[in-house]
Parts: sequence; structure tokens; C-alpha cells
Amino acid sequence: MIKQTLETALNQQINAEFYSANLYLSMAAWFSAANLPGFANWTRVQFEEEQFHALKFYDYLIQRQGKVLLMAQDAPPTTWESPLNVFQEIYKHEVKVTGLINALMDLAIKESDHAAGMMLQWFINEQVEEEANVDGIVQKLKLVKDNPTALFMMDQELATRVFVPPVAPAA
Repeated sequence: MIKQTLETALNQQINAEFYSANLYLSMAAWFSAANLPGFANWTRVQFEEEQFHALKFYDYLIQRQGKVLLMAQDAPPTTWESPLNVFQEIYKHEVKVTGLINALMDLAIKESDHAAGMMLQWFINEQVEEEANVDGIVQKLKLVKDNPTALFMMDQELATRVFVPPVAPAA
């Protein structure tokens, strides 16, 4: 059984992850409208990944006999200035999510909930990867600047991304 403090915090995280999914889907729509299908693909794959994250928290909460509470969400933005601006916003968003995950870990430690701590370790590792990947794209976009050929090449590269649900490590 999970403590009420963690149940509440995990419900907030489930809803934060669903907001993230909606944000990425909104970005995918913006990229599609800008005729950048590779960028749209990258953000749509990220949408799928964020849904996976939300459901990972959802399933964990149910497994621990907690009650899942889905909440209303704010609408995400729908316009951005440029691909660079989108990825700078993505980076800021992922840093925010990292802070949320770290706060959950702090709470799990405070509550001596080692099971929650073990589950959250996966997300901590995931956030390190998320921030590094997005920062790499930001740095490339800074190099590209207004070069349409380079932007086209990046679009082709980002079109190759696919969502592969992570497999649980062998025990």
C-alpha cells in the first residue's frame, strides 16, 4: 500500500506526463504545418514516449493499491517562432520534468518508500537521456541557423526516429 503523500504526488506526475504528451503533439502539428515532417515525427514519437511514461506511473500507482485521479489540463501552446525555438522550449520543459522527478525521489526517500525509489530511478536515468538528446538537437539547430539545406538534412535525420517501448531489465 502506498502512502497518501506519494499517491497524491504520483497523481500529479501522471497528469504532468499527459500534459507533456499533449505539448509534444501540439509541436508535431506545428512542424507538420511548417512542412517539416521529420521534426513532426520526432515530436510525435516524443508524444508516444510521454504517454508511455504517464501509463508507467499509472500502472505503478494501481499496483501499489493507490487511486488514480486524472485531472483537467491546460491547453499547450500552438505556435512557435522557429524549430530552434521549439527545441529550446522542449529543453526547458524537460529540465522542469527532471525537477518534478527529483522532487518525487526526495519524497520517496522522506517516506522511506524504497519501492517508489527504485521505480523512480528509471525515470531519473530517462531524464538524463532526454535532456542530453534535446540539447544535442538545440546545438545542431544553432549551427544550422537559417541554412535551408542543413535544416532539410536535420529533418531527414529526425524522420528516422521510432518509438520502441523500453523493456524491463532482467531480474
